[in-house]
Amino acid sequence: MKYKRILLKLSGEALMGERQYGIDPKILAEYADEIKQIHDKGVEIAIVIGGGNIFRGVAGASNGMDRVQGDYMGMLATVINGMALQGALEDKGMLTRLQTALKIEAIAEPYIKRRAVRHLEKGRIVIFGAGTGNPYFTTDTAAVLRGVEVNADVILKGTRVDGIYDSDPEKNANAVKFDSISFDDVIKKGLNVMDTTAFTLSQENELPIVVFDMNKKGNLMKICEGENVGTVVKI
Repeated sequence: MKYKRILLKLSGEALMGERQYGIDPKILAEYADEIKQIHDKGVEIAIVIGGGNIFRGVAGASNGMDRVQGDYMGMLATVINGMALQGALEDKGMLTRLQTALKIEAIAEPYIKRRAVRHLEKGRIVIFGAGTGNPYFTTDTAAVLRGVEVNADVILKGTRVDGIYDSDPEKNANAVKFDSISFDDVIKKGLNVMDTTAFTLSQENELPIVVFDMNKKGNLMKICEGENVGTVVKI
């Protein structure tokens, strides 16, 4: 396998499937199947999942809610998604640990870097919930931060799109996809891969990012085997 340890970033919206909000158990089961394939090959897996299917702090703030309060609500949404994914993974026979940046000891361990690394070394899948534990930071930033902390080889960002394009492929039928692109070129071209804080943190720590379509079966395995899937952002 090309990568020994990965940080998989999943969007909360992806869990909705065809629904308007919430969690589609069918999507959860499909994701668990994809993750199990690489887990069975010995890949060490850490996961950060968003909360946009339940609550988004920025949206709350735009409707008059206090931004800090809204962001904490969003963090709790990621914990709910983390618990749902944990259940789906364990249904497939995998050992997991949910660690949260906010203390919720009845349902999850507090995030401790050394403990997280030990779980990964023992073959457990570690799900990181509650973002960074701080308002004004996205789950993209949390994903890169945790990826750097646990010495992941790569950030795999699973989305609905099969890579990075020079324009929005959902709006422009002639959009051109990049197989690989440098961090500098992403900035020069003004492409939207992650929020600026997350992207800069990844660049500074020379942690590559692969953007790919998580909903296409087999993609996760292909990436871990070294195939050209999605778009690689590298130094």
